[in-house]
Amino acid sequence: MKNNILLLIFCGIVSQVWSQPTSQPSFVSPEVHPDGKVSFRLWAPKADEVKLNAQFEKAPLAMQKDDRGVWSVTVSAVKPDMYPYAFNVDGIQVADPKNSAIFPNEGFQNSILEVTGNSPLVHTLKNVPHGTVAYRYYHSPELGIRPAVIYTPPGYEENPKKKYPVLYLLHGTTDTEETWSKVGRANIILDNLIAEGKAEPMIIVMPYGRAYPKISKSAGSLRNWDNLQEFKTDFFNNLMPFVEKSYRTKPDKDSRAIAGFSGGGGTTLFLGLNNLDKFSFVCGFAPGMLENEFERNNAGAFANPQQTNKMLKLFWIGVGKDDGLYPVNLKFMEVLKQKNIKHETLISEGGHTWMNCKLYLATIAQKLFK
Repeated sequence: MKNNILLLIFCGIVSQVWSQPTSQPSFVSPEVHPDGKVSFRLWAPKADEVKLNAQFEKAPLAMQKDDRGVWSVTVSAVKPDMYPYAFNVDGIQVADPKNSAIFPNEGFQNSILEVTGNSPLVHTLKNVPHGTVAYRYYHSPELGIRPAVIYTPPGYEENPKKKYPVLYLLHGTTDTEETWSKVGRANIILDNLIAEGKAEPMIIVMPYGRAYPKISKSAGSLRNWDNLQEFKTDFFNNLMPFVEKSYRTKPDKDSRAIAGFSGGGGTTLFLGLNNLDKFSFVCGFAPGMLENEFERNNAGAFANPQQTNKMLKLFWIGVGKDDGLYPVNLKFMEVLKQKNIKHETLISEGGHTWMNCKLYLATIAQKLFK
């Protein structure tokens, strides 16, 4: 009886706590206005200074605090796209607590702003048949349990006999296996292109690119030599066999492509150009590289340019004019010309951004497996 009374008292206290109104005022962040302007807000009543860091702005923007402790700033019309942003609160960068769209990354905290505009973009969610995004895990004897996000195109489940080509899509250095789907919208881009008849239905494999725990998460770019060696072993010995056993793939080189961004782009070139028996399509998105590594990291392709040209159906590189990797990519393209290795390039506007990544994926997706 005594225990029952105590339980009732405890439940009453909990009920009172949960029913108490929060002291945080009600507001929306981010708020996209009809004219394209965007308002950002953060409740931080004890902060001395709050700034907005956004990839569509050249410098941090100071925010103003109202009498409720809500800091805010409204920016001029933003070009429709998806952008990472964060708040700097007294020198500490934090994601937007009001925004559930988080940028998956091991190096920083960012939220994602989507401005849709009046016309749908290639990554805009549309009323078309959609594929399936699955979170999968495979075992590596060297690295333990490894994650991968895998996209199967519309109709995959309904047609149990059909086999599909595979695109292995690698993320940037501090990104994760989720970044290509949550920030790069790889699955939505392919849904839209397939529905328009512009891309072949394909499986997309988005693995985690750091050879952790053998390689520390603070060990620099994914294209560093030690990570390349460990990741190569995992990729060919564990990931690829898992994919080809678990999914209805076409297991031949003409049905395999590899692409990647930044440090993952450097990894892409290393894996693809040194394993021409495995891939017929190799695509680098602002690939990370160093000039003194050109010969070593691309030895397989450089050894016999004529054979390389025969083996590759598409060798493609995209980079933005404002990208910090633009100069080294131009030097690499010049080396490819000197060696008479066929390749396609796209020099875009902008910098080292996921806005460009979406452009590059949408471009090469229409060229693969044709």
